[in-house]
Amino acid sequence: MNTTIVRTSLFWLALFAVVAGFYIYRTRLIVHPPSAPTGVQPIASGPMADMSKGGTKDVAIPAAKMEAPLVPVQLTDEQMHSIGVKTGTVEYKQLSDEIRATGTVDVDERLQSSVQVRFSGYIRKVFANATYQYVRKGDPLFTIYSPDLVATQEEYLLARRNQTALTGSSIDGVAAGASSLTTAAEQRLRQWDIPNSEIAKLQETGKAVTELSINSPSSGYIMERMALPNMYVEPAKKLYTLADLSRVWVSAQVFQNDVGRLKRGDSSAITVDAYPGRTFQGRIEEILPQVDMTTRTVKVRLAVNNPGVTLKPGMFVNVDLKSALGRQLVVPASAVFQTGLRQLVFVDHGSGSIEPKDVSLGARVGDDFIVLKGLSAHQQIVTSANFLLDSESQLQAAAGSYTPPAPGAGQQTTTPSAAPQSAVAVDFSTDPNPAHKGSNVFHVKLTGANGQPIVGVQVSVTFFMAAMPTMGMGAMNTTTQLMEKSPGVYDGTGVLESGGTWQVTVTVKQNGQTIGTKQLRVNAEGGM
Repeated sequence: MNTTIVRTSLFWLALFAVVAGFYIYRTRLIVHPPSAPTGVQPIASGPMADMSKGGTKDVAIPAAKMEAPLVPVQLTDEQMHSIGVKTGTVEYKQLSDEIRATGTVDVDERLQSSVQVRFSGYIRKVFANATYQYVRKGDPLFTIYSPDLVATQEEYLLARRNQTALTGSSIDGVAAGASSLTTAAEQRLRQWDIPNSEIAKLQETGKAVTELSINSPSSGYIMERMALPNMYVEPAKKLYTLADLSRVWVSAQVFQNDVGRLKRGDSSAITVDAYPGRTFQGRIEEILPQVDMTTRTVKVRLAVNNPGVTLKPGMFVNVDLKSALGRQLVVPASAVFQTGLRQLVFVDHGSGSIEPKDVSLGARVGDDFIVLKGLSAHQQIVTSANFLLDSESQLQAAAGSYTPPAPGAGQQTTTPSAAPQSAVAVDFSTDPNPAHKGSNVFHVKLTGANGQPIVGVQVSVTFFMAAMPTMGMGAMNTTTQLMEKSPGVYDGTGVLESGGTWQVTVTVKQNGQTIGTKQLRVNAEGGM
């Protein structure tokens, strides 16, 4: 019994000692956070530079975010020259946009016509007997024998004879009735679309026509032919389809990202590989309200004159669409810094003062972007070294947000394990080297100022590539957390979605505090 009481008392005393020790440890960690020197110093004057003059004051740097705040940057002439800063001007320009697309030649549906008969019968002779044969308006296409048509003609001739015989009748209504019968028979012939020339011939000869000739209603090419000798036809049967190819449609396949810059009436230039050096002019008639789900393109219908039927239906063509955008405020494309979530332009106020500004941009036209909001004409903007300026602005923004420690807060006796403040050397490499599209292994080696490896920290590598609207590509961003493989050496595997130039940021953290960063560019092999 006594043994059990002793054991229970020892257990509760041990548990109390553990809890008290943990509480004392957390309290000292909050009051005296570990020193965290930053590995990258600003290239210009600012709050970070002022604080570094004070010696070994401890500064707690908050964890970096994806979209860090930006502040104006102050550079000297030497610094601007060393990083290659160049400037341009925001200005108004008369813009004419060009969109290149491919297309096919189609028949103008408004110039098509079909040939049918309004009575049943048998085709005898066929004159237009080949598809794509050219016929003129009024040319005979075929002849047809119709028992119903012959019977109606005989009724008409009989009614005419009776009308002539009863014209002088003294009985009321007889002459009028004979006349109405003649008119009814004639109207039936006209409703069957019998030509006036055939009715006149019938009146002149007094004999029914057994084989009626059907003529072409318009000039054009026979696109479809179903009429064959000795074939029985009914009113529902289509015998010919004719198309006038003196004017055609061109259906251009325009990507949905570009269709908003087009409107009806815009001009276009059409070229065909079959006719080198020759250009056909056309205009947009309609932008069809349908997107192809496979190619993500919209059909844009162009009307094109086609003398000599040079353009054949089904022919593949190249289309250069021209859209007049008018007078627009523009900024050079090289001045725009795409972060993935926003668009930045660095405004040069002179004397080395550079301010980052959020802007809203429209379409890219050639080497310029249309400015929708954020800039005004005649402002000077930076057109090169934007990545370095963005990094510098983020560093100065982070430095300006720090609160120096209270007097005497860092004067307490440090424990033997506390490391003196020192710079962190970051060495970054990839395997394979150079990196390529797809899976890569990232290596980071960390060394302190004393040459000793830095262990027990969290290392992340962020790859960023800005959006490329002209190629239909959005911004790409991927972050890989590295694991410590040996003292001071950290490895991790990440996937690059594309080849090209990536902006790389290596971030080193200890206990949630950023103690070192490094920014560089990596050219990855492989296609886009």
